[in-house]
Amino acid sequence: MKVVILAGGYGTRLAEYTSTIPKPMVEIGGEPILTHIMKIYKSFSINDFIIAAGYKKEIIIDYYKNSKEFKNLKIIGTGKDTMTGGRLLRLKPMFTKNENFFMTYGDGLCDVDLNHLKNFHFNHKKLATVTAVHPPIKFGELEIENEKVKKFEEKPQTKAGWINGGFFILNYKVFDYIKGDRTLFERQPMEQLAKEENLMAFKHEGFWKCMDSLRDKIDLDKLCNKNKAFWKK
Repeated sequence: MKVVILAGGYGTRLAEYTSTIPKPMVEIGGEPILTHIMKIYKSFSINDFIIAAGYKKEIIIDYYKNSKEFKNLKIIGTGKDTMTGGRLLRLKPMFTKNENFFMTYGDGLCDVDLNHLKNFHFNHKKLATVTAVHPPIKFGELEIENEKVKKFEEKPQTKAGWINGGFFILNYKVFDYIKGDRTLFERQPMEQLAKEENLMAFKHEGFWKCMDSLRDKIDLDKLCNKNKAFWKK
């Protein structure tokens, strides 16, 4: 199965880095987060990558042009200001009718079992599967008993509620739900798929983190430096 990685946004919340490089090229533990994402798939013997590039795409192209680690890698310019759905739609000619494929974002890391995700998708026979994860708490969580702090945990993932964690599996028919470049995949397409009961959630209780800010990058760097990069197999 092919893997689409959306890697074309501006990453304005990481302006310290993204003024000169695209967000997926921001390094975690000495390697671009894009490399870490592809390694997650490679650990499950999934090696066919399509990078939907946009902002500063030439930097991504130049970095991976002689890659020996990712030999089956295509980097496609999908427009500088194209939205997530539009980037995906521009890749439609690269797929065959009824083909299923992975899709994720260029800024999220997760230790999801991709074999279980794939089995889940094919068993329910719907058009789309999204990996659902628990959102991280922005501040330290206190467990209090009789005014005494019994437990303190620095920014754990809450067990209440689920959010879109990326790591999708989509069927070719999903392209029919996308109108054009200005379509946000997370809005009308996903909303319509859900309304039609064609969107399933694969619940993942393990590690997930999105590099949405400088603090997130620092946290991920710390995990790498302590050999606690849980998304690595």
